[in-house]
Amino acid sequence: MSELLAIAVSLGAGLLLTRALKPLKLPDVTAYLIAGLLLGPILLGRFGITGLGFHSFEELDALGFISDVALGFIAFSIGSEFSLSSLRRLGKQAVIIGVVQAVLATLLVDVALLLFHFLFPDILSVPAAITLGAIASATAPAATLMVVRQYKAKGEVTSLLLPIVALDDAVGLILFAVSFGIARAMISGTPDLFSVLVNPLLEIVLSLLLGALAGLCLTQLEKLFHSNTNRLSMTITFILLTVALSMLRFEIGPVTVGFSPLLVCMMLGTLFVNICPLSDEIMERANKWSSPLMVLFFVVSGADLDLSVFGNGLIVVIGVVYILVRCAGKYFGASLSARALRCSPNVVRYLGITLFPQAGVALGMCVTAQQLPGDGPLIRSIVLFAVLVYEIAGPLLTKWALTRSGDIAPQPEEVRNRREAKLKAAREKQISGAQTARKN
Repeated sequence: MSELLAIAVSLGAGLLLTRALKPLKLPDVTAYLIAGLLLGPILLGRFGITGLGFHSFEELDALGFISDVALGFIAFSIGSEFSLSSLRRLGKQAVIIGVVQAVLATLLVDVALLLFHFLFPDILSVPAAITLGAIASATAPAATLMVVRQYKAKGEVTSLLLPIVALDDAVGLILFAVSFGIARAMISGTPDLFSVLVNPLLEIVLSLLLGALAGLCLTQLEKLFHSNTNRLSMTITFILLTVALSMLRFEIGPVTVGFSPLLVCMMLGTLFVNICPLSDEIMERANKWSSPLMVLFFVVSGADLDLSVFGNGLIVVIGVVYILVRCAGKYFGASLSARALRCSPNVVRYLGITLFPQAGVALGMCVTAQQLPGDGPLIRSIVLFAVLVYEIAGPLLTKWALTRSGDIAPQPEEVRNRREAKLKAAREKQISGAQTARKN
């Protein structure tokens, strides 16, 4: 179907399914993903009826720009959590917990999959095992942020969660680049210092510099406008521009010059929130403007999930090991480091659970990992299986953890009653108006 029709159908299906699944009290992001699964090529799309789902994964590839833009807005929003006041208060804890949980997840997955290799050497190679271990470090910011927004989560766990999710990108990039460089060296027999150390560090530094430069330019240009509408338009323009620039990649001899879109947009948001006096209001407006974009992002992400991976028993077995061990690494890494830093009991118990979701960043690493001779398709299938499980279960676990920690407060009875009374009055007014029209 045409791209415009696809966007309309995706938005409508995602929003309507949140109402249909409301009795189950699922997070909206889960409903969006399920809507995408229903519309995907595996289910409704296979009937080939125009307007009823995506007929092929190629159609979804045409909407790939939506994911890039959505992740840019997500990173920009998370960057706002790095205000100087919050950094003074939580900076040390966020950095230590963020690094420890990512590294521990990688190490545990490495050990588990290397043991699997020694038991079944013909199924999983050592390069594939250590590459999957590095991919395990990544956490998906999108699903986490959507749950926080929907339930207006506030508290100690949420305050640490968002900066840690943002730091995950930088830590994950380094771990993946080093592990993937070692994996390629094991296959080729020649170690590549640039791939292992220089390129990932250069990517992080250049991403932060590009984001900072964009943030400075945005702040100066905001001063030219006195209307909040125009300021919002300028902010959106810069997010789109930053996403586009961060996709540039070129080589200078052995050095690869590239950027991380998440890190660039995160730095844009960080600098903007710290030096622009009107940043809070503009950030709030940008979040509201991007809400339909988030719906579309998750519906398309759900449609892109390939259920066929469940048909391969080998993928399922390795995928289950990967999922369980990664979750253990995330949980105990966050819990042990939080306990050592004397964080509150709620942070110790529940922070690690909120770090389980995995999607966009891991899939980006997976694209690079496909270059691994012989092991690329296997790595991709395992990561796709894991992402499918994480995308459905992750938001539910995040909601549960934030609720148990007290960061998601139950809605007061009086608020519910007031809302129901307004809806009832509106329905009665509509019925009364219809009756009056018939009489006339």
